[in-house]
Amino acid sequence: MFTRIIRQSVPLGGICKSYSNRTCRLHNNMKLSLKYVQSSRQYGKTPSLLLANQQSPKEKLTEINNEINKEPNTDKNNETQKDSQERSDQNQEKPKEESRSEDEKDDKRKGRSSVFAKALVLHAFENARKKEKETFLECLRMYQNQPGIKQERVPFIYTALKYMEEFGVHKDLSVYKQLIDIFPKQKMIPSNLFQGMFLYYPKEQYCATAVLEQMEDNGVIPDPEMELMLLNIFGRHGMPLEKYWKMMYWQPKFKNLNPWPVPQPIPTDLRELAWYAMNKISSIDVRSVVTDFNTEDVPDSIDKTWIVSAMAPDQSELLKKHDKSKPIYVEGPFQIYVSIHAMDYFTLRTDPIHDRKFPEEDTDDVKKLRNPYTEIRTSEVILPPTVHEQEDGTIFANCCTGTSSKDSLLSWIRCLQKDNPVLAEIPIVFTLRKQFQDERYLDSGNKQQVPDSESKKDDDDKLLQ
Repeated sequence: MFTRIIRQSVPLGGICKSYSNRTCRLHNNMKLSLKYVQSSRQYGKTPSLLLANQQSPKEKLTEINNEINKEPNTDKNNETQKDSQERSDQNQEKPKEESRSEDEKDDKRKGRSSVFAKALVLHAFENARKKEKETFLECLRMYQNQPGIKQERVPFIYTALKYMEEFGVHKDLSVYKQLIDIFPKQKMIPSNLFQGMFLYYPKEQYCATAVLEQMEDNGVIPDPEMELMLLNIFGRHGMPLEKYWKMMYWQPKFKNLNPWPVPQPIPTDLRELAWYAMNKISSIDVRSVVTDFNTEDVPDSIDKTWIVSAMAPDQSELLKKHDKSKPIYVEGPFQIYVSIHAMDYFTLRTDPIHDRKFPEEDTDDVKKLRNPYTEIRTSEVILPPTVHEQEDGTIFANCCTGTSSKDSLLSWIRCLQKDNPVLAEIPIVFTLRKQFQDERYLDSGNKQQVPDSESKKDDDDKLLQ
């Protein structure tokens, strides 16, 4: 059918006045298909009519006459149309009902799997009888072998990270690999530029990065196999793989920088840890000697425990020169860390000498180098102090005991009297304070705080809500 576009640059208000009745009737019938467009320059802002893809007026009139002639048969046509629609609706309702039933079954399956996953997340680690590596790995296998889609993988991994230290696997690389292996393979790799720019699957990427950060905090260095796992899960441009590359650059550099190394795995014997602590404190003087004592060798001792003491020859000489009329003090406990373990130690010290003069020199300043030919000599002799003589006092010895009690410290003094008999002539004052462990779970009002296990349960409930 031939169509045409009629552009009339006459205002709409003047059309019906100038045209005949026939053209007005055509205009009213075709009003719904007209569009107002911008007029030409000579008419300014007045709208004009654009008739696009419309039939000619003669064809339009013939169609109108045909419709008028068909009006009495409209009722019959309507009835036939209704019957056909009812039949088609009945035929369409059957597959809809079948699809609804299948959808309901799928929802029930997903609901059961999600409920099972939540119950597993909340109770698998907490209700384990043995807190060992095998039980931890068994919880991971239970989650991986459950039916249905694993929708709760991110909360499950966060919960597993909390309980790793309790199970003793927070420094095991193989367990971290098992956690990373929970993520699906090849599904979360971005397939185009926009997915890579806008952090594809952000929750999973943040979760995998949290696993790597916990490895970094515990000093666990990943291996090349973990790089392949992250590459197959998140792709080359994922955030976890970038974190892996940073860890592989920095962690080997800081691995052996500790001047007081501790064997791996870290020993759990407190006496051995006390020996490492005394070596760390006494390393300021190379000639310091660390000795072990047993209180069972001391007569009239109440606490049957061990003592690890550190003392240098310079400290024993300072003790001999000490004024016997001035008391010395046993102070503590203070804390020192051996790797991740905090140890309590005590010191044997005295007040500083008021009239003691310290030479005013900075050993780290290289601008003022000593020249024996040009420096001014004085008759006054000032001996440089030892490293044990500080401005706030002089330290004679340090020790760690098994019970950190006053009786064990009294046995320590008696053990030191064998090599330093001058201690029997000097008054000794015990200025002890409360231990840190006594105040660990106490609030104001003598109320006990919530244990770690109950606080973990509350955190798990909040995580899954």
